[in-house]
Amino acid sequence: MIRSEILREIAPQLRDQLVVCNIGIPSQELHAIDDQPTNFYMLGTMGLASSIGLGLALAQPKIVISIDGDGSVLTNLGTLPTIGNNMPPNFILMIIDNGSYGSTGDQPTYTGRKTDLAGMARAAGCDNVVEVQDVDTGKALLEAMDAQVGTVMIVKCDSGNAKMPVITMDPVIIKDRFMKAVAG
Repeated sequence: MIRSEILREIAPQLRDQLVVCNIGIPSQELHAIDDQPTNFYMLGTMGLASSIGLGLALAQPKIVISIDGDGSVLTNLGTLPTIGNNMPPNFILMIIDNGSYGSTGDQPTYTGRKTDLAGMARAAGCDNVVEVQDVDTGKALLEAMDAQVGTVMIVKCDSGNAKMPVITMDPVIIKDRFMKAVAG
């Protein structure tokens, strides 16, 4: 499976959850598959979906799911110790690890070689780290949501992007509707 197939499969589970989605193509894919006011699409700031999701989870009680990529997390490794030392029970960081920088042309990341994101997350203090294959993502996500324990999910999948339209919604509109969803 590629990332868009995973997003399509878990979209019903994401509905009604607060979701912060990774920059670029992942946001375009989620937007095209199932646009929701509870989805915050990152249109810039590579590597910060996990940090923004953590802040949101710390600020309010609803479940927050940050969908990040291996390449983005690798550009902001400081997020893992911050998460590990401040993990609230309502936060799920789902790192879709396709071994590539998907939004910039599928250049390989080091997770396709020796770099182990799950090991890095554990070493950073993340207590509940779950490694799953793409086909098991939906089940693992439901388990993480039901457990009500802060979770880092590493989802291994194939590299590749689905052809999706660019998000034309103004960033201010995305922010405003998301803030209303958080408050609602």
